[in-house]
Amino acid sequence: MLEKEIIRSKQNAQVKAWKKLLTSKGRKKSQSFLIEGTHLALEAIEWKVPVKQWIMTEAYYQQNSQALSLSSETPITMIDGDIAKELSATQTPQGVFAEVEATGKQSELVKGTRYLLVDKVQDPGNLGTMIRTADAAGCDAIIIGEGSVDIYNEKVIRSTQGSLWHLPVIEMPLPQAIEELKAMGVKVLTTALNKEAISYKETDQTMPVAIVVGNEGQGVSEEIQAISDQLIFIPMLGNAESLNVGVATGILLFHYIKM
Repeated sequence: MLEKEIIRSKQNAQVKAWKKLLTSKGRKKSQSFLIEGTHLALEAIEWKVPVKQWIMTEAYYQQNSQALSLSSETPITMIDGDIAKELSATQTPQGVFAEVEATGKQSELVKGTRYLLVDKVQDPGNLGTMIRTADAAGCDAIIIGEGSVDIYNEKVIRSTQGSLWHLPVIEMPLPQAIEELKAMGVKVLTTALNKEAISYKETDQTMPVAIVVGNEGQGVSEEIQAISDQLIFIPMLGNAESLNVGVATGILLFHYIKM
């Protein structure tokens, strides 16, 4: 049994500091973020994510600490169930959290043949799903432009299911990224609904490609469309005007997989 004082007060300074990590401003200031749940805890351990501290209830520690194989070098802070509910983004918290260093973002492109570029996507569930999908589709990197939701938002993290740590996540202005990708011989295909767009099925599946997807309401900006190599769309048989951006991303990324 771990002999540690259990934090029970919501007014505790440490609890207040953790709650600040649930805001974008707090995460930027501390350069860290919270993860929650056993699955993400195991992913963090497996991928050697820099964990500042583990936070868990006494019951969770007793039942799961050995299975997690926690390093003795990382401190463990004990909390009660009420504090777990205070920190949790779910109705039934599992009782384990970790404060993780926000070191995953990159600012330089990596060489590859498959990329996803994201223009001002606002919904955290969408962005998390897109990161997870890019991971599943074998993308070399995902590039997130200015104006998108914070990748360390708790809903983004939860939706990625750990994929955030599986591939490079690069934050840079999309015009700069597109210029560099073109110089690398990568074709930039941007989703759009206008007369200049062609069906994605008409494009070459084997070429190095970067797929650009955009904001849930406005789509990809005209500025980005203008500097793309080709505008593409997904043909639809029904009466829906458009697809959810996460669904569209999955269709396009898996189309360009080299088998």
